[in-house]
Amino acid sequence: MLIIPAIDIINGECARLTRGDFATKKIYSKNPLAVARQFEKAGADMVHIVDLDGAKLGRPINKKLILKIRNQIKIPLQVGGGIRTVEDAESYLNAGVDRIVIGTQAARDLDFIKKLLSTFGRERIVIGVDIKNGVLAIDGWTKTAQKKYTVFAKELRALGVSEIVCTDIRRDGTLTEPNFTLLEQLQSYGFNVVASGGVSDTAAIEKLSKLKLFGAIIGKALYEKKISLAQAKRSAELSNLTKRIIPCLDVKNGRVVKGVNFKDLKDAGDPVELGKKYSEEGADELVFLDITASKEKRKTVADMVKRIAQNIFIPFTVGGGIRSVREMRILLGNGADKISINTAAVLNPSLIKEGSTAFGAQCIVVAIDAQKINGEYMVLIRGGSEVTKLDVVTWAKTVEKLGAGEILLTSMDRDGTKKGFDIEFLNIVNKAVNIPIIAPSMGNEL
Repeated sequence: MLIIPAIDIINGECARLTRGDFATKKIYSKNPLAVARQFEKAGADMVHIVDLDGAKLGRPINKKLILKIRNQIKIPLQVGGGIRTVEDAESYLNAGVDRIVIGTQAARDLDFIKKLLSTFGRERIVIGVDIKNGVLAIDGWTKTAQKKYTVFAKELRALGVSEIVCTDIRRDGTLTEPNFTLLEQLQSYGFNVVASGGVSDTAAIEKLSKLKLFGAIIGKALYEKKISLAQAKRSAELSNLTKRIIPCLDVKNGRVVKGVNFKDLKDAGDPVELGKKYSEEGADELVFLDITASKEKRKTVADMVKRIAQNIFIPFTVGGGIRSVREMRILLGNGADKISINTAAVLNPSLIKEGSTAFGAQCIVVAIDAQKINGEYMVLIRGGSEVTKLDVVTWAKTVEKLGAGEILLTSMDRDGTKKGFDIEFLNIVNKAVNIPIIAPSMGNEL
């Protein structure tokens, strides 16, 4: 689960409110840029900034300051508050802001959201679902839209929105706890849900993480020193040590195939039908790997990715033959939630950083295929057909440093053998990095 520190700006200063009431304003710093730098230094993977003046007045007010922050920090930046027109959105996104959060205008105009999604891609558009007494709150939470959040959620899902930030306004800034029931309900619609409001201690973070939420925004608890960013991240990581059921579709020539050690491949079915089945039967995520794309030096089939995405309601990772940020953007626009790169990352490590900078670490998965050779675990590429000179631990540390958010770790010695997980292999890599590791294709039982 992604831990995202928040900076709310009023009149150029870093402030926090309680339940969105401007009369409760408390200033924590006169220098939001310095706060952003502190968060970056402390290990934040992303910073969430809200222009509260803009949210209230209906247009960007603190944009100059926000763009200054964008230019001074290297980690992804998510910005909301007062974005009411395509021009407002464009002015932020073209200036390097990674993602924008739309709340008020989303509640008022679904066509506006549809246009943003088609213009900028759904990976850069996050919808703020701000809830007060069961209905949507707008205009800096000073008014309500008289639309039930459940109706709104269904409308957003129909449009193809993949990520939302959910705030129960009654809990925001109260240092109590999040509305877990509400968050679970919204997650059931198939969104990547980021919790906001009431995230105040490690217990709350652990519970949110166990609910498999996409992220949690933390504000007042950090400023009041109820919890540190390091503690928050550690709690999320520890809680992630649970089983997640993630079917992997190994695809060749448009069909799912299965074999042993990537050899003697046999047809296992249609990717769209299998993806839909896994989603309906309760899988936590789905991985699609075009296993011969890199070896054959071709691109992943984007149309198939789109058809699968239209039939599932769980996070969707896509990999195979992806060699550029442009190709990542196309696949994310076609419905992928995360991109997996393997051969291209080894041949061009800067691609990891470029992808992480463009879309955020949470969207970048580096797949590592490895085999034990002369007592050492070595990295393989091109669908496991070519051995490199890279050892697994060194490469895993490198991809983490470059901005990968997850590692998809495959033991080629165990792939498809049903002999169980290579525990030694997993432990070696797990001890070397601090990002989540997914271990596919090795287990016979949980």
